[in-house]
Amino acid sequence: MPQSPIDVTVIGGGPVGLFAAFYAGLRGMSVRVVDSLSELGGQLTALYPEKYVYDMPGFPKVLAKELAQNLIHQAMQFEPEIVLEEVAETLLDQGGYYDIVTATGKSLPTQTIIIAAGNGSFSPTKIGIDREEEFHLRGDLFYGVKHLETFRGRNVAIIGGGDSAFDWALALHDIAKSIHLVHRRDQFRAHEDTVEKVRATTVQFHLWCAVKELKGDPGLSEIIIENSQTKESAALECDSVIVNIGYKSSLGPLKDWGLEIEKNQIRVDHQFRTNLPRIYAVGDVCSFDGKIKLIATGVGEAATAVCMAKMELDPSAKLFPGHSSDMELPAKN
Repeated sequence: MPQSPIDVTVIGGGPVGLFAAFYAGLRGMSVRVVDSLSELGGQLTALYPEKYVYDMPGFPKVLAKELAQNLIHQAMQFEPEIVLEEVAETLLDQGGYYDIVTATGKSLPTQTIIIAAGNGSFSPTKIGIDREEEFHLRGDLFYGVKHLETFRGRNVAIIGGGDSAFDWALALHDIAKSIHLVHRRDQFRAHEDTVEKVRATTVQFHLWCAVKELKGDPGLSEIIIENSQTKESAALECDSVIVNIGYKSSLGPLKDWGLEIEKNQIRVDHQFRTNLPRIYAVGDVCSFDGKIKLIATGVGEAATAVCMAKMELDPSAKLFPGHSSDMELPAKN
């Protein structure tokens, strides 16, 4: 028997998608969450589970993995259908509803869709030098940090000048034996406060420098860096390299759905509606004038999109359902 269309399918199991799933459940909607990863949480769990998040309301600071766990627990109160390790590939307009067909051929009929796919599928930007893949497979070169203890007592080189590079330098400076921060410029994309905190530690800065060679047999033992201004080279003792020079992202099959795309983001209006009926986009994946990419703003966008979808399904429903403190939530187990 064909599966009946669900009220709303949320594409993306990151923090914004999880909050959309929760809020849809709060509004009495049947919910499905689809994600290509093997676990919920998005980048919070896949890329930086042990990194602190400082700009989430209500938390002076919270580990990314703990924030993800809380968001998952919150969303699961309404028992949404969870579809993991599936890519939403093809969109079929069936008249009164949509049918999302995954890369494996699974059919996911739905009345409305909220796209919360973050930056889409992502892969780390690599240094692009010899033996990089070899040392990555050996566990000497990393594109993120999952466990801080991996680097205890090691000589670590962190490549990059953004928030992630400085956050890891700050988190590891009491754990690693030594830390070298290698950056191709003398200006940084990290928050000023974090930069000052790292400067106050024993982290050694190598500015205007790039990694030219990885050396060691069989494991990594040193890296060769070159100063772009003086052309001088230097060898740094190094057991582990953490590369934080960005990620390449792609909307993947979503680009073929007929959505209005602008610089790898989906264009939406002030109600987070895309150019396709009953399809909304929220969080980092969407674009509008004045867009700010934060989890805190993304969850607000998710709540609005859910309310718009609710009114699409039930024209008699109110846009604003009232405050959650006046609603009855499911009993805790």
